[in-house]
Amino acid sequence: MRIVKAAPVMAKMREDIDQVFDRFFRTSFGPEALRRATAEAPTAWLPPFDLLETASAFVVRLDMPGAHRENLDITLTGTLLTITGRREFPTLEEHERYLHAEREWGEFHRMIRLPAPVERGKIDATYQHGVLLVTLPKVPSAVPSTILIK
Repeated sequence: MRIVKAAPVMAKMREDIDQVFDRFFRTSFGPEALRRATAEAPTAWLPPFDLLETASAFVVRLDMPGAHRENLDITLTGTLLTITGRREFPTLEEHERYLHAEREWGEFHRMIRLPAPVERGKIDATYQHGVLLVTLPKVPSAVPSTILIK
């Protein structure tokens, strides 16, 4: 049997996958998950998002129930959309205590690279029912057009 050294790209990919599994099992099932629920120490979390494309715009949908509109910040630098915010630690009543907690809280930071430039002045953002919806109209040169062949 011949031993072949892994290519640097494959080694990096394996390291990335290991980090994902470590993070998943550490935060979801480890003993610190239950300890975290009893302490109000802020943690980092990543709300899931979808990036959609229509003929004239890009649309970002970000799920973050429990976050308040005042705690959200959206910036655009070139084609990099950055959404930051935080979800507050839920307060418990005097007679309540956690037995198990999976919901995450604290600050988050999502960076989304858009595939084409957008019109800055026409960006629209709404937050309703725990979903942030950001509509980013494409610049006219990025909108596809049909060319008539003569």
